[in-house]
Amino acid sequence: MEHRLEQIKKQLHAQSYKLTPQREATVRVLLEREEDHLSAEDVYLLVKEKSPEIGLATVYRTLELLSELKIVDKVNFGDSVSRYDLRKEGAEHFHHHLVCVECGSVEEIEEDLLEEVEQIVEKDWCFQVKDHRLTFHGVCQHCQESVVESTK
Repeated sequence: MEHRLEQIKKQLHAQSYKLTPQREATVRVLLEREEDHLSAEDVYLLVKEKSPEIGLATVYRTLELLSELKIVDKVNFGDSVSRYDLRKEGAEHFHHHLVCVECGSVEEIEEDLLEEVEQIVEKDWCFQVKDHRLTFHGVCQHCQESVVESTK
């Protein structure tokens, strides 16, 4: 985690920002709970446990800055809640998600599935792709198995 924190500090410095104690507290929460896809309110509650002096507005500003600098990605899985997802170190593109419409679980796909699609878009529409996102909404394996079990 310390290595990743140092990388984020460098990214901030490259854009003339500092890793203030408030920003560091927010980034640490995101690093500790990276797989959880936290909302701003979730981040705030976790930051507050460790640093009660940090306010909600500070956490919101920090998340927006991190989003603008492409350190985190702001995502919405169709439930009208913005969630924050750390960009993987060295990743050119945002990763993809599988969202279960039954239980709400979210799984990540690290593999870039859209390289060929990007090439087609760039060639056929003369559009320079900078990033992309792909979210599949469906029923996870666990929920599928639960339905099968309940019909037996």
